Amino acid sequence: MPWNIIGQDWASELLAQHVARGEMRHAYLFCGPPGVGRRSLALRFAQALNCTQPPQPGQPCGVCRTCEQIERMQHADLSIVQVLEDATAIKVEQIRDLQHSLSLAPYSARYRIALLLNFEQATQNAQNALLKTLEEAPERAILLVTAGSPENLLPTIVSRCEVMRLRPLGVETLQAALEQKEGVTADRARLTAHLAGGRPGYALQLLEDDAADGFRTKWLNELISLLGSRRLERFQVAEVISKDRDKLRQIFLIWLSYWRDLLLCCAGSSVPLTNLDLESELHVLAAQIALATAQARTSALENALSDLDANLNPRLLTEVLLLDWPYIYLKNLTTENAEFTEKN
Repeated sequence: MPWNIIGQDWASELLAQHVARGEMRHAYLFCGPPGVGRRSLALRFAQALNCTQPPQPGQPCGVCRTCEQIERMQHADLSIVQVLEDATAIKVEQIRDLQHSLSLAPYSARYRIALLLNFEQATQNAQNALLKTLEEAPERAILLVTAGSPENLLPTIVSRCEVMRLRPLGVETLQAALEQKEGVTADRARLTAHLAGGRPGYALQLLEDDAADGFRTKWLNELISLLGSRRLERFQVAEVISKDRDKLRQIFLIWLSYWRDLLLCCAGSSVPLTNLDLESELHVLAAQIALATAQARTSALENALSDLDANLNPRLLTEVLLLDWPYIYLKNLTTENAEFTEKN
C-alpha cells in the first residue's frame, strides 16, 4: 500500500510524484468525511517532504527522527492549527501566529509545514487572514488544510489550493485491507468496515480504541432511549450534548448510520446495513415506523450535520432534531425480542 496507509492510493501516488519531481504546490486542501484519512495523508505527505532517509524519491522511510516526530505532530518545523480546547472555532489570532512562524526559515527540515485541521471551523476573519498567507506564501513553506468539503470554505481559499477530494472505500475493499494489513478476523473486519462506512481512519480507530466502540454503543442506546422519551427529557439531552460541537458531530454521525439502516429496512432494501450487529433490532423497529418517517429523520440528520459545519447554533439544531423524532413506546428492550409501538 503506497505510503503504508489504507486507501487513497491515487492521492498518495500523485503527492509522491510532486515530491519526487520537486513540483509541490504551496498549499493543498484535503477534503472528505471525518475518518476518511485526511490527516493521515497530510502527515504522510509532510514526512515525504522532509524525510532524511527516503528509500526512493517521494517515499518517506517512516523511521527516521524527522518522520517519527511528524507522525507524533511534534516536529519543530510542523505547525498545527486547530480548535483549541477552550474554544469553539479557529481564531484569527492563531492564523497571525502561524504567519509569523512561516516567515522564519525552517529550523531543521527542508520545508516548514502548516497543518490546519478541520478548517471549516475557522471564523470568517481567520479564513480571510489565511487567504493573505496563501497569496503571499513563503518560499520554503507548504500549507496543508483539511476540511469536510470545499464548499465550507471561502472560494478564494479553495482556488489557491490543490484540492484532494478523498472518498470512502468500498466496504469490501476496506474489509480485505483490514484482514490483510491489520490481521483482523473476517467477521470483525466485515463489521468494522460496515460501521466505518468505508472510512479507513474511523475503522482503525474502532479497532484500536475500545472507547470508540463504547462511544458508538452508548449513543445508539441513547437514541433508542430518546425514542421512548417525552419532550422534557429530549430537551435535557440536547442541552448536554450540544456543549461540545465536535462530540455532537460524532453523535449525529452515529445516529445517522442508525436512521439510514432503519430507512433501508423500512424500504425492504437488500443493501447491506451499517450496524450489522443490530440487524434484528432494526428490523423489529422498522416494522413499526413508516417509510416516510425514516426518510424524513435521515434527511434531517444530514441537514443538521451541514448546519453544524456552517456554525449554526448547536443546541437549537439538536432540540429541533430531537423534537421531530417519533415517540415510540419501548415495551421490551431486548435486541431479539424488542417490541415498539409508534405513537401519533
